[in-house]
Amino acid sequence: MKLFSRVSMLFVLLTSVLLTSVNTSVFAADEPGADSAHSVLAPFIEKEVVLGEAVAIDDEQKHKILFYMGVLLLILIVATAIIGLQMALFGKQLFVQHMICAGFTVFLAFAHAVTAIVWFFPFKL
Repeated sequence: MKLFSRVSMLFVLLTSVLLTSVNTSVFAADEPGADSAHSVLAPFIEKEVVLGEAVAIDDEQKHKILFYMGVLLLILIVATAIIGLQMALFGKQLFVQHMICAGFTVFLAFAHAVTAIVWFFPFKL
């Protein structure tokens, strides 16, 4: 027990020394480089924004794509539920099929959500 106490005390001491030295070096590095950081980033900030093909399509086509993704997502949810009910109620051995269908469902749900956020989040260009 004394060994554990000594090791923990040594760990606390070394950690405090390390954090103190890191803390002073971070504050020392912040002061002189403020202007140089802005001068490095200035060409990227002033660059003109060019719209890509994914953003340049009209909203009607985006809505159609999301609608088709949503319809397929609903079909996959119903299929997953049906396979799960067949397993639970009738004792069929469909676990692998159920898990594959559930994986496709989760993947499409994430893809649908990310696509909707990227296209229709309040930042309109």
